[in-house]
Amino acid sequence: MKSQRIVVVGGGVVGAFCAWYLQKSGHQVTIVEAKKFGSGCSHANCGYVCPSHVLPLTAPGVIAKTMRAMLRPNSPFSIRPRFSWDLWRWLANFALRCNHRGMMDAAPTIHQLLQSSLSLYEQVLREEKLEVQWERRGLLFVYQNHHHFEAYHDVDKLISEQFGVSAVAYPGEAVRELEPALKSGLAGGWHYPGDCHLRPDLLMRQLRGLLERSGVKIVENAEVTDMQRRGSRAEAVLTSAGEFAADQFVFATGAWTPLLQQALGFRVPIEPGKGYSITTTLPPVVPKIPLILEEHSVAITPFHDGYRIGSTMEFAGYDSRMNPQRLELLRSGARLYLDEPYTDQVQEEWYGWRPMTWDGKPVVDRTPSMANTWIAAGHNMLGLSMAPATGKLLAELINDEVPHINPQPLSLRRLGIV
Repeated sequence: MKSQRIVVVGGGVVGAFCAWYLQKSGHQVTIVEAKKFGSGCSHANCGYVCPSHVLPLTAPGVIAKTMRAMLRPNSPFSIRPRFSWDLWRWLANFALRCNHRGMMDAAPTIHQLLQSSLSLYEQVLREEKLEVQWERRGLLFVYQNHHHFEAYHDVDKLISEQFGVSAVAYPGEAVRELEPALKSGLAGGWHYPGDCHLRPDLLMRQLRGLLERSGVKIVENAEVTDMQRRGSRAEAVLTSAGEFAADQFVFATGAWTPLLQQALGFRVPIEPGKGYSITTTLPPVVPKIPLILEEHSVAITPFHDGYRIGSTMEFAGYDSRMNPQRLELLRSGARLYLDEPYTDQVQEEWYGWRPMTWDGKPVVDRTPSMANTWIAAGHNMLGLSMAPATGKLLAELINDEVPHINPQPLSLRRLGIV
């Protein structure tokens, strides 16, 4: 097909894979990033590539569970009280989907994106020889409470029967035999052996090198201010670093997408869900399997050269302050499950804004305002896990090819944007 000039706005993992698959299609691609390439939510997350996360947050009972949790001072979930019509509209739409129907509406599409991305990661890493500390050790969901451990039987049965993704149960001390770094006396764990993990900052460095060697131009410190249009088409994106003309434009801007309303011509209903992580040196006893400490919503990832504790969800708008109380929640949660929960040699304390949609599905669609402008954003907590499939799908849509994933459930129309 005819080569086109394409500008990808956003230098995170989703934007990087959009650029990669567009470049492989023969297009001339430029990435325009407001800050540094790979510096946003792609930088210091827990690095999971996790087909186990097929179910969205909109599960039955989530509202009651969340409200009870928010009454505790150490709740991993928090909403900073403020007047924001956009936030309350988002929360109302989220609540309406917290039922079996809403959950199962999103799950098949999430499953397709996760399965495709896992396969594409393995292909790209193998063919391009990228060193990102990739490991397939699975993911272990760990429980303190016996009732909660047993209740997960129903979830595992649903995921296994509907999507073919199964966990292995390790009750009682069997979970410590599987993962000796855990404390004695836990209720048990569920191990998903098909999940993988990698080091996100290393992935972004490797992707940058791959893209630049392939001819993709990366422009940093270029904040978008507007679009130059002619009729129903965009002609250039206007930034603090100048004007970038192209034939097609892709906004892979994550949680920042709603702030680009002026440029896009409409507001995408994405809310920033602030997550935190702490990266330390390796403790004396290191888990060999990545962990999710379920009842405290804490995630643990061992890397070759570091150790990360992450998670929590804070709806605080675009507040850029580091909240030390949220960091302490990560440490205190880890202490409940691990004999050696972390070290005092901190390499980095970090936060990032997850782009949360109210139905748990991302947006991969052409905009209604400009016929040659696309959005690939709203991946919730699974941006790294879904990025390759998103990039491939976006390239297929621009190239007018048969998409390998049904794009209809990812449309803007489902969010009321037409």
